[in-house]
Amino acid sequence: MNVEKLPEPPERSLSDGSRDSDPVDLEQLGEREGYVLDTAHAQQQNLKTTPDGKTVLIPQPSNSPNDPLNWSSFRKHLILIVVSATAFLPDYGSATGAVTLLPQAAAWNMTEDHVNHSQVGNVFMLGAGGPFVVALSAYFGRYPVLFYFMVLAVATAVWCAAAQSFESFMAARILNGFFSTVAQGGGLMFIKDMFFFHEQARKINIWSAFIILSPYMGPLLAAFIINTQIWQWAFGVYAIETGLCLVAIVLFVEETYYDRKNKQFELVPNAPRWKRMLGIQQRQANYIANTPLDAVMRLVTVLLKPVIIWAVLYYLLTFAWVVGINTTLSIFLGPLYGFGPKQIGFFYFTPVVAAILGEIAGHWLHDMIASYAAKRNNGRLEPEARLMATWIATPLMLAGLILLGFALEEGYHYMLTALGWGLYVFGIMIVTVAVNAYVLDSYPEASGEVAAWVNFGRTTGGFIVSYFMVEWADKQGAKRQFGTMTGIVVFAFLLVLALGKVGKGLRRWAGPVNFKTA
Repeated sequence: MNVEKLPEPPERSLSDGSRDSDPVDLEQLGEREGYVLDTAHAQQQNLKTTPDGKTVLIPQPSNSPNDPLNWSSFRKHLILIVVSATAFLPDYGSATGAVTLLPQAAAWNMTEDHVNHSQVGNVFMLGAGGPFVVALSAYFGRYPVLFYFMVLAVATAVWCAAAQSFESFMAARILNGFFSTVAQGGGLMFIKDMFFFHEQARKINIWSAFIILSPYMGPLLAAFIINTQIWQWAFGVYAIETGLCLVAIVLFVEETYYDRKNKQFELVPNAPRWKRMLGIQQRQANYIANTPLDAVMRLVTVLLKPVIIWAVLYYLLTFAWVVGINTTLSIFLGPLYGFGPKQIGFFYFTPVVAAILGEIAGHWLHDMIASYAAKRNNGRLEPEARLMATWIATPLMLAGLILLGFALEEGYHYMLTALGWGLYVFGIMIVTVAVNAYVLDSYPEASGEVAAWVNFGRTTGGFIVSYFMVEWADKQGAKRQFGTMTGIVVFAFLLVLALGKVGKGLRRWAGPVNFKTA
C-alpha cells in the first residue's frame, strides 16, 4: 500500500540565512489513515529511515542539528531521565503525607481525618496543575515553564517540612501539588519533541514507570523515616529530592520545542543557555507563534475530541483504585497481621517490584503489539491498536483486586495479599503506557494537551475516592469493597473495547486539531 502523496512542504529559515525544507508530514497522514513504519510498505521516495533502512522516521526530521530529533541518543536520554525523575516527585510527596498523618494528628491535636484534608487538596492540585503547565508551555516554551515551576516546587517542599501549624502545612501542600506536577502533566511533550514514533512507546514506558513507582516509594521511605525521626524529616528528604531535580534541570535540560508547521527562525543556541532556561531568548526571537488565547484554546479543542474524553474516563475508572488501595491497605495490615510502621514500609516493596516488572515487560510488549497490529493491517498501525495492551493487563488487575479482597477479609497469608497487590500494580503499569500512547498517536501535535487531560483524569479519580475509601472499608469489609472495584474495572474495560471498535470513526468525524503550531 503506497503512502499518500503530500503537497510540497514549506521552508524553514535558518540562522545563517539558508533555507531548510520542512519534512513531509507523515504524522498528519498517520493520524488519519494509520502510521506506516515498514519501508517495504512506504513507497514514497526520499523518506528518511533508521540506519538499518527498515523503519520510516515519523516525523521526518529536518537537516538541522538544532532539531531535537537529530540530537545524540545520550543527550535525548539524559533529558528523558531528568524529566522522568521530576515526574516521580508529585505522587511521592503526596503519598508521603499519607504516612505522616499519625504523628501530625498527635502534634496538632487533630483527628487523622482532619489532617487528611491537606492530602486531598494536594491530590487535586496534581491534576489541576497539568493544564496550566501545558498552556504556559505552548506560549513561553517547555524549558522555562519546567524551570520556574520547579523553583516554586522546591520552595513549597521546604515550606512543607518547616510548617509549624496545620494551616501553614495545608497551604504548602496545596501549592506544592500545583507546581510539582509540571513533569507529570507535561512530560509527554518532551518525549514527543525528541523521539520518533517508533521509539515513543518505550520512552513513555520509562516515564510512566517513574510515575507509577512514586506513590509507593513515598510511603515506603516515609514509614522508615518516622519510625526513628520526627515527621518533618520525611518532607525534608522530599525537599532534597526536589532540589536535586532542579539542579539537574538547570544543568542538563534544553528547550525541546521545535515547530515543524511554520516558516520560522530556529532557536539556534547562540545565546547563553540561561536565556533559554529563563524564556528570554524565546520571547526576544518571537520563537513561538501562539498567542495566549491560542495556548488556552488548544486545551479546549483537545478536550472536545470524543476519543480523548473516552480514554480519560477509562483511565480515571481504572487508576482511581491505586490511590484507594494505598489509602486503605494500611488500615487492614496493622490489625490483621500485627504490622507496625516498619513492617508496612517493607510491604510497600511489593508494588515497587511489580511496577519495575511492568516496565520491563512493557519495554517489549507494546512494540510487539504494534508490530502484530501493523502486519494484520497491510503495514499501517492504527492508534486504536495501542489499546490491545489492556486485554493483557485487565485480567491481571481483576485477579489482583479479587485476591486482595478475599485475602484481607479471610486472613490469608500476607504473601497472598502482596501477590494480589502486585498483580494489580503490574496491570496498571501496562494500562498507563497504552492510554498515553493511544492519545498521543491520535493527536500527535497535541502531545502536551492530551497528557494534561490524562493526568487530570488519573488524579481526579484519586481525589474522589480518597474522600470515602476509609469509611467504605469500615462499613462493607474488604470482599464487598474490592468486589465493587473489580466490577468498575470490568465496566471500564468494556468502555475501552468499544473505543477500540469505534475510535477511528470518531476521530475522523471529529477531525484533526488543526493547531497553529506543532
